[in-house]
Amino acid sequence: MGFFSSLDTEEYDREYQDTELISRIVQYLKPHGTRLFWIAILITLIAGSGAALPILVSDGIDRLSRNAQDEVIFLVVGFVFLSGVITWGANWIRRRLSIRVISDVVMTLRTRAFRSAASHDLSFYDQFSSGRVVSRITSDTREFGNLIVLVTDLISQLTQAVILGVVLARIEFRLFLYVIGFLPLLFFVALGFRKIARKVTREGMRAMAKVNATIKETVSGIAVAKNFRQEGAIFEDFEEANQDSYRMNVQRGLVLSLVFPALNALGGVGTAMLVYVGGLNVVQGAVTVGSWYLFLVSLDRFFFPVLNLSAFWAQVQQGLSSSERIFALIDAEPAVIQRGQKVPGRLEGEIRIQDLNFSYEEEECVFRDFNLHIHPGESVALVGHTGAGKSSIAKLIARFYEFQSGKIFIDDYDIRKLDLRAYRKQLGLISQVPFLFSGTVADNIRYANEELSMDEIRSLAMEIGDGHWLETLPDGLKTEVGERGGQLSMGQRQLVALLRVLAEKPAIFILDEATASIDPFTEWQIQQALDLILKDSTSVLIAHRLSTVRSADRIVVLDSGKIIEEGDHESLLAQEGHYATLYNTYFRHQSLEYVEKTKQLAQERGDS
Repeated sequence: MGFFSSLDTEEYDREYQDTELISRIVQYLKPHGTRLFWIAILITLIAGSGAALPILVSDGIDRLSRNAQDEVIFLVVGFVFLSGVITWGANWIRRRLSIRVISDVVMTLRTRAFRSAASHDLSFYDQFSSGRVVSRITSDTREFGNLIVLVTDLISQLTQAVILGVVLARIEFRLFLYVIGFLPLLFFVALGFRKIARKVTREGMRAMAKVNATIKETVSGIAVAKNFRQEGAIFEDFEEANQDSYRMNVQRGLVLSLVFPALNALGGVGTAMLVYVGGLNVVQGAVTVGSWYLFLVSLDRFFFPVLNLSAFWAQVQQGLSSSERIFALIDAEPAVIQRGQKVPGRLEGEIRIQDLNFSYEEEECVFRDFNLHIHPGESVALVGHTGAGKSSIAKLIARFYEFQSGKIFIDDYDIRKLDLRAYRKQLGLISQVPFLFSGTVADNIRYANEELSMDEIRSLAMEIGDGHWLETLPDGLKTEVGERGGQLSMGQRQLVALLRVLAEKPAIFILDEATASIDPFTEWQIQQALDLILKDSTSVLIAHRLSTVRSADRIVVLDSGKIIEEGDHESLLAQEGHYATLYNTYFRHQSLEYVEKTKQLAQERGDS
């Protein structure tokens, strides 16, 4: 494979037959049948007008040779001018109609590609770079639009070639047979480029997708890169991806640039042969000089669209490669498969996990015969070392991943038989790094409940610390949060994320608590928001704060995907087991007793 082997392919990529691709494209064009009909009429008109031009000129020359009068000259000029006007006007209208069709088709295709990308579960994005997905939705759909433009142009030229073919056959049928005999050679050479053109085009797009992915990742993590002085390293990563794209596109350009010169040379050879054969026929008296001359003039106009049809085959392959990548994204099978669409009423929030087996990769088992029962309204804190399976439980309850065997019941509903949209509407989830969308604080709070008025949002915000946290925002609820909430502190982001969940009033609440340190006042406010949510929901808390652990009704201690201890804070400490070790390692320094004891020891050392 050479250079091609270094380019990443996605597992969901597949190769489509040209007939299958064309059939899919036709399905997208069907709703625009009326416009396509008029485009076809206009293409025929343009082709007929273009093909008639040499005939009109030839007829005019014959008339002038018999009767050289001004009226004849004006008549020829008038017909030539009329032909130009018809060609220009019809072409202008055709392109306007074509732009509407192309824009609508590209919009539909882009929408379906985006809907497919958005519908995939999180395991899809664990495997495949979001930058590459973006490249398919943006760049490849644009290339697909170019394909439709190219095809309409080729159809126009092909129609013109057919009309001129009829004219050539009527002028001199014997010479036309030589033309017909030469055409298979042109198409054979063009088809020879087909496979390699599709290959280099596909690889060129993959290389460009790699560049897009590198840029997206770099821009997203630019603050971290600058903090660790890695500007040089990220530039090297970009330069490597950019050089790969450059080399791939140079190879692609070399392949595509060979097509037209090769076909043009063949066309020149064919024309030269016909000049020779036609000349012999003229000498022998089989063909008149005028017919031979008109044949050669028309032949140039005939060969041009035929050569374009062959030369643009490589560009057609580029468009087909784009459609292949888009359809591969649309057709990618989701990992999470629902077996029903049951729409539940208001959930009580009971969660039962029975004999669950789950792994992200085949060789990496996270849970084996795992069981857990969470009662309605109960808050359960999950604690354990990194990799114990805490976040995996939350993701499975949220139905972000597919488990291999076992069952998860929500209020006696098999989670695989619930309508996901209806189920997740009653599910509140906050990730470890709360994500906020560009907009105001109010926009983010009402994200899942657009009907909330500003007064309702303000009333909700005032329930936390009497709204003092709003005073820290420059414009209150109208404060712009910036990209990913970057203009807010981590504590402020957590409060906005909690209010967003509180506005939704979920039956089940999942919190993957942030590990970042925050000041005591903000922590008190966050705990207030948590208490408001916990009192009306079943809660699964992946806890990193002692206050959250203590507030839970039950603490479940995980180790390597197994429950090794359960109980409340005091009883688990008394056991002096794994939880006690975790407490002394991670939580004890957060306790008030520990802080006061540390201060006392510091004072004693100072006094001594």
